[in-house]
Amino acid sequence: MAELRDRIEAALKGHRADYIEVRVEEAEGSRIIYRGRDLEDIGRTTTLGGCVRAMVKGGWGFVSFNTPTGLRDKVALAVRQARLASSEAIQLAPVEPIVDIVPPFIGKVNPLDVPLPRKKALLDEYNEIVWSTPGVTTSIMGYSDSQRRIAFATSEGAYIEQHKVDVSFRLSAMARADSDVQQAAISIGSNGDFTVVQGIQAQVKEVAERAVALLKAPYAKGGEHTVVLDPILAGVFTHEAFGHLSESDFLYEHEEMKKIMALGRKFGPPMLNIVDGAAVPGLRGSFKYDDEGAPSTKTYLIKEGYLVGRLHSRETAGKMKESATGNARALDFRFPPIVRMTNTYIEQGKVSFNDMISDIKLGVYARNWYGGMTSMEQFTFSAGEAYMIRNGKVAEMLRPVMLSGNVFATLEHVEAVGNDLHMNQGGGCGKGGQIPLPVSDGSPHIRIGNLLVGGK
Repeated sequence: MAELRDRIEAALKGHRADYIEVRVEEAEGSRIIYRGRDLEDIGRTTTLGGCVRAMVKGGWGFVSFNTPTGLRDKVALAVRQARLASSEAIQLAPVEPIVDIVPPFIGKVNPLDVPLPRKKALLDEYNEIVWSTPGVTTSIMGYSDSQRRIAFATSEGAYIEQHKVDVSFRLSAMARADSDVQQAAISIGSNGDFTVVQGIQAQVKEVAERAVALLKAPYAKGGEHTVVLDPILAGVFTHEAFGHLSESDFLYEHEEMKKIMALGRKFGPPMLNIVDGAAVPGLRGSFKYDDEGAPSTKTYLIKEGYLVGRLHSRETAGKMKESATGNARALDFRFPPIVRMTNTYIEQGKVSFNDMISDIKLGVYARNWYGGMTSMEQFTFSAGEAYMIRNGKVAEMLRPVMLSGNVFATLEHVEAVGNDLHMNQGGGCGKGGQIPLPVSDGSPHIRIGNLLVGGK
């Protein structure tokens, strides 16, 4: 990489721009996809590419490429584009120019060291478990891993090399009776450990059997209930319904939401703390520096019920006169960095699960997630599993329920925060056409009063 560093630093010199950054990226990975019993796709990929982003008087130019040949000309092109878009000068939030080389985080088994036939044999075994379950009519199973080696440099003097490894697996099993279709799913991942997808035969079997069992499960009675969310669903709620509202590229463009998301406003009870941070180690959203070279942080968004922070790139932090939080991320070299979450979660409280449900005479226990959508402060989520709570005990299984409401009212109605924080590392985040970005979200069990549950 020493030769590459010399080439990048030479290409950055002598241009009339307020700021220039260059990223050059090498990546390799593998993928396996089954649709039903059939192997739909399998293969390995390697990519090489990079990008230049330049700023002149508030205007940005962006050039991506597949080879760093002629890099100085590509920098000059980005600067010319930025000059065409320039209008009013902006001040990026200051970040110390850092020179560093960050080794990859590798777990017990590096996924890149596992031969593709061995990965396929593992998924063959899982697919056989799914299809040996009576009643399963359709399934989709996907595995992917990747390792990215990124060299980053700026006109301010930063030079950082970082390695990022990612693993993900998702299975959906469906069962059908006439026009009634039910499904169950599992989604897991890690930031560099293949063992997370090994030894999950029991989970795969449980997913397939649950899809079939849901055909005979009753519907919940629609209306407002006391609802307990498991760590996975509470984490997804935190990410989708609240986390995206904390991304400052969204906030500073919406005057109404800027007023609603005013720092110091009370959003929940004193036991409620919501955090985002890539500095939290060992998770899919963890890294040392973001894609603008800003060090990762741990940022409190809500602390003791009050809004105390938001997520920034250097541009949004400069515009809002706050500090960069290390949340500028790009999916790969084809995209400029935008404000993204990393590891977003509700901090652990003090209440055990049994104590949380002990005084609920009639309520709903919602687990896992299937899908959902948000529109400003309104949300709708489908739980992947649901059960009645009767007289302080988890009772019969229900068909998956739909939860909906206003995120701010819902946070106000948080009645208890559990002592069993768990991080969900499945799936990925989508924003601005950049999907799936590795993130994690999590929570302990939380109890919410007066939450609207869809049903019959």
